[in-house]
Amino acid sequence: METTESSTQIKITTADPSALGLFGLAMVTFVASSQKLGLTEGLSYILPWAFFLGGLAQLFAAVLDAKHNNIFGTTAFGAFGLFWFGVGTTWLIQLGFFGETLAVNGDQKQLGFAFVGYLIFCIFMTIGAMETHKVLFFIFVFIDFLFIGLSLSSFGIMYELTHMLAGVAEMCIALLSFYGSGAIVLNTHFGHVVLPIGKPFGIFKK
Repeated sequence: METTESSTQIKITTADPSALGLFGLAMVTFVASSQKLGLTEGLSYILPWAFFLGGLAQLFAAVLDAKHNNIFGTTAFGAFGLFWFGVGTTWLIQLGFFGETLAVNGDQKQLGFAFVGYLIFCIFMTIGAMETHKVLFFIFVFIDFLFIGLSLSSFGIMYELTHMLAGVAEMCIALLSFYGSGAIVLNTHFGHVVLPIGKPFGIFKK
């Protein structure tokens, strides 16, 4: 006698990782901007936040966004997570962690080219952010200004002004990212809009 068993499929869902990714971005830019703006000094105590919040938290968010088949979130969080690993490693080199030879052979202009590369990346990501929500769009706008400031200051162009531009833009990124992270958590948790994040512009996607 044949027996048949009815099996029920359990739907496994993955939580939206955007809040964690934005919180990681908020924390690292909040701490790093304090140094650029002259509120704090040195790089040593920025490093843990660069690696763990800027790097690991955003990479983790990228992996989870990939499970959502979200190419925009995966690319954004993945690229910025790796960016902070790169920046953190650069600071380690500057501080002599890997030895004097590496420390004395650094060329600041190479960082400038890296920042220009990320500026190019951020320009088309800013266009993409127009069809997510307005908070994320303005975060990317300030990221654009951050990389403009970092690029110009790395090439020694109006250093004081462009370095300050980078610091102010980075602080704005931090504050908006804190807001965006909080909005996603509270809006999702309560099931209604507690903190508005703004609708997409509806230019490229109707």
